[in-house]
Parts: sequence; C-alpha cells; structure tokens
Amino acid sequence: MKNLFETIASLFEDLLFLPYQMLTQIESFSWWLANGVSFLFITIGSIAAVFWIKQLRKFDKSGVENKDPSAHSFL
Repeated sequence: MKNLFETIASLFEDLLFLPYQMLTQIESFSWWLANGVSFLFITIGSIAAVFWIKQLRKFDKSGVENKDPSAHSFL
C-alpha cells in the first residue's frame, strides 16, 4: 500500500506539476508570459459569464417562466 501512495506522489510531483514548475522558472524573466495562463482563464470566464447573462435575459424576456411565488414546491 505504501508503494501505491509513493507512486501517486511521484506522478504528481514529477509529471503533473511540471507545467507549474516551468511557470515559476519563466516568471524570473517574463512576468507577462508566466501569468498568461491566468489571463487566459480570466478571459474564458468573462466570456462565459457574458454569454450566460445574455441567455438569462433572453429567457426572462420570453416570459415562459412561472413567477408565481407558489410555483415551486420548496417555496
């Protein structure tokens, strides 16, 4: 059982965390490049949020939702 956990630890330390270790080395000479991953995720999240809000507004304007306070059993 100990070998199993050591194998899992080795997998994470030697292989799966390698991109993050590279980012820490890149950060010493290019802050923008090292934080590019964060900027990418922020951009994707912002686009998804805008799309979701547009879909919610479109659904709200269509008027198909029952807004009666007793419409849901948990209320």
